[in-house]
Amino acid sequence: MQKNKSLVLGITGGIAAYKAAELVRLLIKSNISVQVVMTESATKFITPMTMQALSGKPVYVGMWDSTIDNGMPHIELSREADAILIAPASAEFVAKLLHGRADDLLSTLCLARDCPLLVAPAMNKQMWENPATQRNFEQLKADNIAVLGPGNGEQACGETGDGRMLEAEELLAHIKAHFTPKILTGKKILITAGATLEMIDPVRGITNLSSGKMGYALAQTAANMGAEVTLVSGVSHLSAPMNVNTQYASSASAMYAKVMENIQSQDIFIGVAAVADYAPNEIANQKIKKSADSLTINLKRNPDILADVANLPSPPFCVGFAAESENVIEYATQKRTAKKLPLIVANEVTSAMGNDDNQVTLIDDNGNHPLQRASKLNIATEILNHIQRML
Repeated sequence: MQKNKSLVLGITGGIAAYKAAELVRLLIKSNISVQVVMTESATKFITPMTMQALSGKPVYVGMWDSTIDNGMPHIELSREADAILIAPASAEFVAKLLHGRADDLLSTLCLARDCPLLVAPAMNKQMWENPATQRNFEQLKADNIAVLGPGNGEQACGETGDGRMLEAEELLAHIKAHFTPKILTGKKILITAGATLEMIDPVRGITNLSSGKMGYALAQTAANMGAEVTLVSGVSHLSAPMNVNTQYASSASAMYAKVMENIQSQDIFIGVAAVADYAPNEIANQKIKKSADSLTINLKRNPDILADVANLPSPPFCVGFAAESENVIEYATQKRTAKKLPLIVANEVTSAMGNDDNQVTLIDDNGNHPLQRASKLNIATEILNHIQRML
């Protein structure tokens, strides 16, 4: 995602307004400048002073604010923004948008905008399910206004159902996706991620310390860039990425089957998963009881997913990952050559597994391209930009 984007956050009256405080904090942390505009009713739920302290900018509420030089805040604020997000968007405010009403600063700003508009609805489930509300939101979509949510869950009224505003983290993901250049539109990408688990008996297995964070970051970033993404995930405690077809396969053989089932028509394959090289010859039907001082387990080689994909008659653009504990560049280069990969990503295993950041070197026919240590989301962006340039 490009840095230094500017967002107008419009807050309307509703109990979900409290979530806007956390959203502003997350946006600022992500280098997105935030200008808050509130309706009068929104100030009954959360104060402008709170939003000013979090955003670092004055909060605008009224149409006649004299601090705007030309006296036209509805023009000035929208011209400086890359997008406007209304969160929460009440049923009443959405009705205003639909009919082009402009009786307060926020509605006038939305009507006079020349940037994209996104709305995050928040209302009682009966209000959301009302046919009038549904018609209003369908028309908003037809007017090319993005509707984010709503979510499903417990509501302030004590009922449970559709209508609650998405959480701040979810809205941040949508905003990042919106601001990400769509350089991979039209591309189909298959990514593996996470650890595999090779069972020994019904309660024990052989696995590794991979968290899946790098693969999930690549999947989310690729989707944000416009690609059609399939993620085949091994063992991971991460939530499925947004707008990604996520499938699960715990063992190496199950992951192999899932990959081969989905590989046709893919343009790019990225093997990030830490796939076990070996699996037990046999899985005990019952828990192995402790008896002798030692236990011998016979292992067999697992299929090599990356090598077999790269050797298909018409393979996709294949990218491998090499997590090494020593001689990182040397071993990664050997792996790239042996598997005939156009690109491999090398990293030192102990500095990558489980961490939120990473330091990698991209290795291709033109040599080594070391990247600065950064968050795995930023590393994912660099990797995908490099792939796009190679393509």
